[in-house]
Parts: sequence; C-alpha cells; structure tokens
Amino acid sequence: MYLQSEIQKSAPILSDPLPWYAIWTKSNQEKLSSKILGNKGFEVYFPAYRVRRRWSDRTVETEMPFFPGYFFCRLDVVKRMPVLATPGVVGIVGFSDEPVPIPEHEIEAVQAVLRSSRRAEPYPFLREGQRVRIRRGAFEGVEGILVKEKSEWLIVISISILQRSVSVEIDRNEVMTV
Repeated sequence: MYLQSEIQKSAPILSDPLPWYAIWTKSNQEKLSSKILGNKGFEVYFPAYRVRRRWSDRTVETEMPFFPGYFFCRLDVVKRMPVLATPGVVGIVGFSDEPVPIPEHEIEAVQAVLRSSRRAEPYPFLREGQRVRIRRGAFEGVEGILVKEKSEWLIVISISILQRSVSVEIDRNEVMTV
C-alpha cells in the first residue's frame, strides 16, 4: 500500500488558525467536495492512501480515503453556510446540531503518519488498549494506542469524534507509556 495525503491551503496563513472540523459527505464525495471547498478558499485536509485492486483482467491502483465519508476543513462555524452549501456535503460533525472542533493534535498525528514512508492503513476505532507516546524518530511525540497484530507492533491514532482510526507499523522500542 502506498500513502498519499492532500492538503489544500488556499486561505491565507493566520497567526491563530481556525479549528479543524470533520465534514460529513455523501458516499464517495469526499475528494470532490474537499476540492470544491479548497477552491472556495478554505483550508482542507483529505487524507488518503493508494491501494492496488485486482480486477478480472487487470490490476488498478486507486486512491482511497482514510476516513470514508469525511474530510477535514478549517472554518469559522459562525460562517459555515458556504461549507454546508457545497455539493456532496451532508453536514459538519458534532453533537446536538452543534459542530465540534477536532483537537489540533489529532490532525497533526495523522499528518505525521502520512508524511512518513511507513505503511499505514485504516484501522478500526479502539476504546480499550494501552495508550503510548513515540519517544524518538519520525513520530516523536505522537500518541496512540499500542496494538500487536501477528508479529508486528502498530500504533493506532484516532479521530475521536469520527470513531475512526489509522494504524502504522512501529518499532516497539520507540514507545513509552503515557
């Protein structure tokens, strides 16, 4: 599996950036909706990975979202109508019709994983497990849940509000408990 992430920064860089929100989309509309919002001047983040799919007559490499049905956007929720009016957008993730921002460190952790050259793929959201922090290397400071799958150690990084996660293979000696 190959990694790719797409960040569009059309908006000017602010000293105190707006918070990230998860944008909920219609099925298979994440990439298109994120591009439209990027063209409107919003800072969007569409984390994706490349996967090879075998068809009966050929193998095709395609891009898949890490968080199907969602992408991320920095926005002022008071001025959210342009986001909600974007084709493919269903809404902004939150509770009781109130959008809830995603903690900056959760987005930064996903970005750190995608900047690395290590294999990463979607992973089921975990509620239990040991929380760890990477103490050195490319992921230094990143926190997640340590999981052993067969003979490999993984760290699972979660976006809590979406109840979705990303896993990346790590060296067990790189982690310390939180």
